[in-house]
Amino acid sequence: MTDEAILDVLRDHPWVATTRRGPQGVLVRPRPETLAVRPRPGALLREFLEHWGDVYDWVYEGSPKPGEPDFSGWRASDTGRPLPEGHMADWLRCTVDLVLSCRPSRVLELGCGSGLLLHALREHLTAYVGTDVSAAAVERLGPVTTPRIAVVRAAAHEARSEQVTKALADTMGPQTRPDCVLLNSVTQCFPHLGYLRAVVLDALDLVAPGGTVIVGDIRHAGLLDHYCRWVERAKDPEADAAEIERRAARRAAQEEEMLLDPRMIARIALEAGRPVAVSAHARTMADDTELTRYRYDLVLHADVEAPVWPGSGGRDGIPNALLDDSPEASTPHALRIGGSVLLDLADPARLAVARPGSAGRFTAESVAALAEGVEPGRLAHEPMTAFVARRLPEVLYDHLRAALPGTPLPSIGVEEAPGDGR
Repeated sequence: MTDEAILDVLRDHPWVATTRRGPQGVLVRPRPETLAVRPRPGALLREFLEHWGDVYDWVYEGSPKPGEPDFSGWRASDTGRPLPEGHMADWLRCTVDLVLSCRPSRVLELGCGSGLLLHALREHLTAYVGTDVSAAAVERLGPVTTPRIAVVRAAAHEARSEQVTKALADTMGPQTRPDCVLLNSVTQCFPHLGYLRAVVLDALDLVAPGGTVIVGDIRHAGLLDHYCRWVERAKDPEADAAEIERRAARRAAQEEEMLLDPRMIARIALEAGRPVAVSAHARTMADDTELTRYRYDLVLHADVEAPVWPGSGGRDGIPNALLDDSPEASTPHALRIGGSVLLDLADPARLAVARPGSAGRFTAESVAALAEGVEPGRLAHEPMTAFVARRLPEVLYDHLRAALPGTPLPSIGVEEAPGDGR
């Protein structure tokens, strides 16, 4: 069997755009449409999303009854053990306090999971619609639905779908828009920036005038290397520094979740066609875990005038004691009594405290401008790249075995995995 015959068979696969001989085998390039944001059944991106749906189906199948707190699946990266329930309750309180500070009455939550925020917020709202990609999560929340509470199965990119639109109209009234769109602890399951862009712009288009889009519990891209070193050091305290760096670099390259710098989200918000202000909030839980160290919340305020960066209207440039051992450092938890604890938009290892009455909001334009000159890879980690590099060759090997039985299989590598499939 000739090499050209093998290349021809590979080109016949619906996920493959081009093939060519490489120095150590065959290099394939995936079709952009198989990575597109609104994926067809059988597309690579659809498989990525279904993987997360399967994960959470498994997590929620054995979870407590509806109405009970459910922190299933939350494990510490450094120990592998479940995170303490008290810490997770504090984690939930942080998000609830942030949402309520925006005074919403009608919430659309994309990625509602087991309903933690639904249960905590429902008494403060006139209407709520939750969506989730997990069938088990949606089924589990069925008993808590009412005429003003609906939960439907839909992925984050399906916020404008018929089923979500109907649920919004049924709970909030025809032509009534949510005044808060909430995405909490879901961006890490997004495949690439094109997907994030579609979801954020849909959310900003849906939210009512003066409303907010809250993107919560985001893993910070600027802290990926620090996080990987922290995990590897915890796993092997005796290893030398060079070995820790090697392991941390490997862990970062294999990271399977999306990480984002707030400046990247601000860039996307500029495309919304309406004024948007941005505020980035540190997580103020008492315990020192990855959820406190490496995550933050971002609020996009629609149709709100705001000053330009820099300055929080309070104290700025405070070293975060969880990441910095300098004498003047402080933890987010210790600073919380002084006002809103903000994340420094240019340096994730620093904090700010907005004085009472100041929301710490800045124009999306001025926040996005802070990213000028920053390498794109420092602003976002896109897991779809690693997923395609692993999954596409697996599928193509099976494709070759079926089409050319008995033929020696070449090494297959992925030449490019586009991250902005629009």
